[in-house]
Amino acid sequence: MNTTTASLITSEELLAHWQGHRALTRRVIEAFPEKELFNYSIGGMRSFSGMVMELLGIGAPGIQEIATGQINPLNEHFEGITQKEQLLKLWDEATEKINTYWPQISEDQFSKVITIFGQYEGTTWSSIFYFIDNEIHHRGEGYVYLRSLGITPPFFYERP
Repeated sequence: MNTTTASLITSEELLAHWQGHRALTRRVIEAFPEKELFNYSIGGMRSFSGMVMELLGIGAPGIQEIATGQINPLNEHFEGITQKEQLLKLWDEATEKINTYWPQISEDQFSKVITIFGQYEGTTWSSIFYFIDNEIHHRGEGYVYLRSLGITPPFFYERP
């Protein structure tokens, strides 16, 4: 049995990968008409703004918690956000927060078992992968919404 592990991706490369997804999700937010961003849904699903608020409640706060060890409850609701520009501003602030706290996560922390938001146990890696996977999932729902509105979404492969 091989007990040696090789690093396939550095933490900086993972951050760049995630930030590529975040830039694409931002373009999906921008593609929505203002009214539909907050009010449109299909089949009883949430509005895309509701999905984005979930992402805002998970990504940056999760990275901050991993970096600092300070546990905060999960908060996916942002009061008073009724305009696209407000949502985009929060998105940009979250991106900067991720960029600020990410370098504070040491390489050895990635394999440690943590309990994110005081309730979800896994490794740091698995938590970060969840943040990314969840964003991709909700962005896909946003694509469906845009298509149903007759709007061509950004190409999924165009990530800086």
